[in-house]
Amino acid sequence: MQLPEFFDAAPRLAVRDPLAAFLGAADGGIIEYGYTDVVKLAGHSCPTVASAYLMTRAALRSLYPDTLPERGGIRVELREDRVEGVTGVIANVVSLLTGATQDTGFKGIGGRFDRRNLLYFGVDIPGQLRFTRADTGATVTVSARLDHVPADARMFPLLHRCITGAASDDEAKLFQSLWQGRVEALLVDHADDPEVIVVAHLGPPTAADTAIRRS
Repeated sequence: MQLPEFFDAAPRLAVRDPLAAFLGAADGGIIEYGYTDVVKLAGHSCPTVASAYLMTRAALRSLYPDTLPERGGIRVELREDRVEGVTGVIANVVSLLTGATQDTGFKGIGGRFDRRNLLYFGVDIPGQLRFTRADTGATVTVSARLDHVPADARMFPLLHRCITGAASDDEAKLFQSLWQGRVEALLVDHADDPEVIVVAHLGPPTAADTAIRRS
């Protein structure tokens, strides 16, 4: 499987999964993810997939500054409805990295390791995503400002030509290069840019926050 070299240059994310530790799936339950993992999940590489990866990484680093994030111990809320735009793509990436699912996840063993009811859509929040630690209630919101990493002006005319089948081989290759070039800029040059991946600390959720709506 041959992938763009910059995939390996993207930052990685390590988490600890108590279920993986319990079942002996990973030593100490420690699992490390890279951008290649989310590309395999999504089946493609694009700014949306890259930003979902970076938003999740930034939120978890903020919530767990001194220890590994606990996969399966995080509630995630998305502002948009699950069928709106690219929300489903983002949710799939978030679910991979955090273990959070709506109602299709692992049901648990002896009352432990339940991964359901941790993922919510259509929630009124001041950001794209909100992450909450189940153990402490600490909360952060995170958003991606993709407009701060603009596409090359040639890319969208080339995209149209590729979609309609009018592009030459050279034009198709140029489009792919420009498309992945923007993804590379996000992952390598702006992974820790607070103007692109914006994290806001909100503290513990209020009583009103717990009355969240599932879609």
